[in-house]
Amino acid sequence: MITCRGHLPKAFARTLATRGFRRLTPVQRAMLRLEAADRDLLVSAGTGSGKTVAFGLMLARRLVAPGGRFNAAPGPRAIVVAPTRELAMQVRGELAWLFAGTGARVGSCTGGTDLAAERAALAAGLDLVVGTPGRLGRHLRMGTLDPGAVAVVVLDEADQMLAPDFRVELEALLAALPAERQTLMFSATVDAEVEALAARFQSGALRIAADAAGGFELQGVAVARADREAAVVNLLRLHEARAALVFCG
Repeated sequence: MITCRGHLPKAFARTLATRGFRRLTPVQRAMLRLEAADRDLLVSAGTGSGKTVAFGLMLARRLVAPGGRFNAAPGPRAIVVAPTRELAMQVRGELAWLFAGTGARVGSCTGGTDLAAERAALAAGLDLVVGTPGRLGRHLRMGTLDPGAVAVVVLDEADQMLAPDFRVELEALLAALPAERQTLMFSATVDAEVEALAARFQSGALRIAADAAGGFELQGVAVARADREAAVVNLLRLHEARAALVFCG
């Protein structure tokens, strides 16, 4: 079983083991090794690094009591901002199972979904909210999202939210959150624009660079459209992978 080194309740180690985790990735281990759990972080971590569970573990360090129960408040304690609805829903699902045993209520606010249902969920009480900049900003303007109790904000794929249409909403959201909060920025690349965003909204941030677990290799194969299905089958047989993910467009 994974050892959480005393920073997290043992229930989290059991939850991770149940989901098939045998060891943590470098970025996940980094979240548990930090002596100060309340520092701002600027983390470069790309696809395959396990960053969603990584910032979930940091949220747990800040917001889950030693006994394993979530430290709830009248409003959300953490907000995770993602650039797309699809990523936001994926992150929500990951946090839902990670925090399942803590009593935390996890919800999402994204464009293209039922606004009234989101308002009802926020009114009923959500502890962790995952959303896109535009929809989160809309809830702020409507008064349905109360930012007063937010202790942690996570920017997932921060480099993807620097386009003008994203950036205006993102900066308005960050400006509305309590000044005494922890800001975690995760980005596949950390260029000058990301560093400028970090300098504006973080204080004394610790920089962490993490690779994907074990690394991976990208290969391209050109095939005729009619041969795609056969090509996938043959590639799977060629590599004899014990497990594989096939993404269909």
